Amino acid sequence: MTSQEALDDDQLENAWVGGEPPKLDSTVTLVDYDPEWPKAFEREAARIRSVLGERALVLDHVGSTSVPGLCAKPIVDILLEVPDSDEEDAYLPALEGAGYRLVIREPDWEKHRCFKGPDMDINLHVYSPGNGQTPRYRLFRERLRSHPEELALYAAKKRELAAREWKYVQNYADAKTEVIEEIIGRARAEQYDAYSEAYAEHAGKSVTNALYDRPAIVDLAGDVEGKRVLDVGCAAGHLSALLAARGADVLGVDASAGMITVARRKFGDVARFEQADVTRPLAVEDGSIDVITASLLLHYLKDWGATLAEFRRVLKPGGVLVFSVHHPGEDWHWFGKENYFEVELLDDDFGLEGIEHPVQFYRRPLSWTFEEVRGAGFAVDRLVEPMPVPEADKTDPKWAKNLRSKPRFLYFRAVNPA
Repeated sequence: MTSQEALDDDQLENAWVGGEPPKLDSTVTLVDYDPEWPKAFEREAARIRSVLGERALVLDHVGSTSVPGLCAKPIVDILLEVPDSDEEDAYLPALEGAGYRLVIREPDWEKHRCFKGPDMDINLHVYSPGNGQTPRYRLFRERLRSHPEELALYAAKKRELAAREWKYVQNYADAKTEVIEEIIGRARAEQYDAYSEAYAEHAGKSVTNALYDRPAIVDLAGDVEGKRVLDVGCAAGHLSALLAARGADVLGVDASAGMITVARRKFGDVARFEQADVTRPLAVEDGSIDVITASLLLHYLKDWGATLAEFRRVLKPGGVLVFSVHHPGEDWHWFGKENYFEVELLDDDFGLEGIEHPVQFYRRPLSWTFEEVRGAGFAVDRLVEPMPVPEADKTDPKWAKNLRSKPRFLYFRAVNPA
């Protein structure tokens, strides 16, 4: 399972250690679940601990062989965290001495290394603490273990893809990314349910949300009195309530059932709220919406095409789309990336006090976002880097000063042409 972009042949060959990667040039062999796989993991994990000792910070059974009932290639995937996977001298000699063989080195992607085992077919994935793959592997594994319908969906897609011919096994793995992202997306939506109340409280008073993001969205939305507004990714409903207070007929939608429950309780007397996945068709009539707002939503989506096409479908001719995303310059700077022009999946934390919850979003150059919106048929009307409202200086002077000197979010106002 991978969250990186699909590798072309040159990238795959560059990552392979010691010659060319083995070619498959055939279909992929899947076998039924084998209850011996967890035992094989335990044996291998014990061997790794014996040679690395305290340097083995995390050892976990991941991938398809860790999910009872799931078909898989008969290869056990093991996740290992060491203090710093870039410092190979600290662990590679010990692993090689035990018969492990380094086959993949990807220092620019999660500091990833992969080893093959000495006497059984394994993939030993090595990362550093704080990587984005450990929580991702675990979330996906637990989702499949606890949701039979997700397991069946994934198994069916695996069998469909395995029946095709692939040059490299990695090409098959990359082809599974779409369904993996779909399943993980639903798992993350459920996670939001667990802290909907905490998020609602945070979003209600946070300077970034209440005195920076929402005022900018409302300003760009303009006069909404008497208009139908679709608030996409409405979360706990604060923005929906603001728009309703300005005279709009508001429908708020969000993928999280927990968020919708909170929104209905807090603001159900002024707006309507429904659970909906914005990557799929919306239960909204063609040309029935005057304004769509999407606050801090789109950067979580890998592909915007289908979602923007759906926005155009439901908007009236001349209707307006207003959205905010992470500022591309700030993401590039904040995460210390070398190439501004890459489209890259990044790992972050949701940022609620006392709640640790990893999230992933895509950073993109401004040109990508601009062209994606134009390519969907919208005319970009305004591009705004706002300032926090004056009240922010009294509420949190330090954070307000930070927002006035460092761009946090970027705002678009786009029009659906007649």
